[in-house]
Amino acid sequence: MKDRAGRRRARRFAIGTAVVVALAGMNGPWLYRFGTEKYHQYKINQPEYKAANGKWEIVEFPEEYRQNTIHAALLRTGKVLLVAGSGNNQDNADDKRYDTRIWDPVKGTVKKVPTPTDLFCTGHTQLANGNLLIAGGTKRYEKLKGDVTKAGGLMVVHNENPDQPITLPAGTRFTGKENGKTFVSKDPVLVPRAEKVFDPDTGEFVRNDPGLGRIYVEAQRSGAQYETGTEDNYRVQGLSGADARNTYGIAQKLALDKKDFQGIRDAFEFDPVAEKYIKVDPMHEARWYPTLTTLGDGKILSVSGLDDIGQLVPGKNEVYDPGTRKWTYTDEVRQFPTYPALFLMQNGKIFYSGANAGYGPDDVGRDPGIWDVETNKFTKVPGLSDADMLETANTVLLPPAQDEKYMVIGGGGVGESRLSSEKTRIIDLKADDPRFVDGPSMEKGTRYPQASVLPDDSVLVSGGSEDYRGRGDSNILQARMYHPDTNDFERVADPLVGRNYHSGSILLPDGRLMFFGSDSLYADKANTKPGKFEQRIEIYTPPYLYRDSRPDLSGGPQTIARGDSGTFTSRAASTVKKVRLIRPSASTHVTDVDQRSVALDFTADGDRLTVTVPENKNVVQSGWYMMFATDGEGTPSKAQWVRVP
Repeated sequence: MKDRAGRRRARRFAIGTAVVVALAGMNGPWLYRFGTEKYHQYKINQPEYKAANGKWEIVEFPEEYRQNTIHAALLRTGKVLLVAGSGNNQDNADDKRYDTRIWDPVKGTVKKVPTPTDLFCTGHTQLANGNLLIAGGTKRYEKLKGDVTKAGGLMVVHNENPDQPITLPAGTRFTGKENGKTFVSKDPVLVPRAEKVFDPDTGEFVRNDPGLGRIYVEAQRSGAQYETGTEDNYRVQGLSGADARNTYGIAQKLALDKKDFQGIRDAFEFDPVAEKYIKVDPMHEARWYPTLTTLGDGKILSVSGLDDIGQLVPGKNEVYDPGTRKWTYTDEVRQFPTYPALFLMQNGKIFYSGANAGYGPDDVGRDPGIWDVETNKFTKVPGLSDADMLETANTVLLPPAQDEKYMVIGGGGVGESRLSSEKTRIIDLKADDPRFVDGPSMEKGTRYPQASVLPDDSVLVSGGSEDYRGRGDSNILQARMYHPDTNDFERVADPLVGRNYHSGSILLPDGRLMFFGSDSLYADKANTKPGKFEQRIEIYTPPYLYRDSRPDLSGGPQTIARGDSGTFTSRAASTVKKVRLIRPSASTHVTDVDQRSVALDFTADGDRLTVTVPENKNVVQSGWYMMFATDGEGTPSKAQWVRVP
């Protein structure tokens, strides 16, 4: 294996050297006149170079179809869903301008799709029926300190009535008993009834534990004089009698501090055939920056996020049942930072790599480990290097999925830290005593790296930035191919577009990769010019598509049950060395927990290729997959879509 990697590097160097020598010998004055950029363009377009390094190309939509793409998912139709919501643009949010596009990478067409609410910073995952579940999004944009004009914050409403809940409408006024200041609620709140507590030994009534409701409130008028400095009890105006006695608010400091984003409860299924959003029951909790992870039974686990008052959801996780299209809470509470990297394991438990997108306490829910959702037991796994730099790190389940090895790539310090890690860390969850070990390092500390699994079992690691959101012109225009069999990186062609925050990548059915988004804070090294959202799509064509031929694959059943087999036609069947089922991606914020490549057993007989799907429902979750056949040179076929019921 090492010899093969060495041949790759030698071949790449030789090709580059040959081109340099040829040009220098024949066109020295040409190089001098037209400079290195023209020479670079000449070099990267040589057939030999592309066959060794691949090629990047920019796709620029017509102006009326451009948007600030935050989320992307490959649909079972082969088209790509591109979701912006308000696109990190508060003017769009204020005007309720929300965007979604569908792009057909084969025909090159783009279509606008009506977007029902602000799906900016939502969560998503593929469902067994081929729909995409989308849950959460944005109710309100953050306000930085200095922009906040009205003091406000969290009000916890207490209901001591054990007989009935109480609903308070938006606009309810709360007046402090000590400070005398009045604050107004922004939304309605349902406060559950109190719970009667009895002595377990005597059965006698002990007390009522009040029902609690959380609501965001703000002062009636602007100004620092309306801030509060300490906790106070608040009388609810408009109530009388028993309701007035039983219902009250308690708030800590209500101030002009920074106010975080607020989430929504809304949930939708996107139908890829009808190409429209279908509203389903909302989540119990509002969530901004949630992770959705598919479980072995086809239900969806929704975790973390900022709630409707801008606070981290306090460990209340819930599950979506596609059959009923309803949500239920899990039995136990467990808290994670936002967009936690959570993957279904072969034993049905959840692996948390520690990677996340950033919001949440720096000492809660940050340790990587294995989570049994049913019992809520969490077992930490040791050995992770740069463990304090996991925000904006990427995590990928290395192919094939049956090996149950994960790689955590790069990352940075908590919040807007300048720190970034060049490390990759690998863990084998099938080991007797799983622990992280360092993999090959990147050249630079890297936040927001993209990691894309390819049909030949390699992983393209691309882009990112050294600093938070590309500050200081720190985007990294480099790409590397990671080879799990040799545990090494191979440098390939450099991307043309810098990608950091709000970017992602998608494997297409033809074996190419699509990259979207990027949202730099600044556009210069001095951090004086505001950044501009990157609306261009970029396509990377891997080296394997510049070879003389690729295997064909056709026919066969569209549905294969776990444990069953299906026969396909391929004139190159005798040359096939690997067959992979690759789950279509749903990517955002360096988080793509859907991505997995499953190895299939197969036999070849003439032009017939018979494949068998593994029986484990936690390895092959129900849904639609791309099936690729790859020959001995590592060249994949175009994908056939296969449904696993």
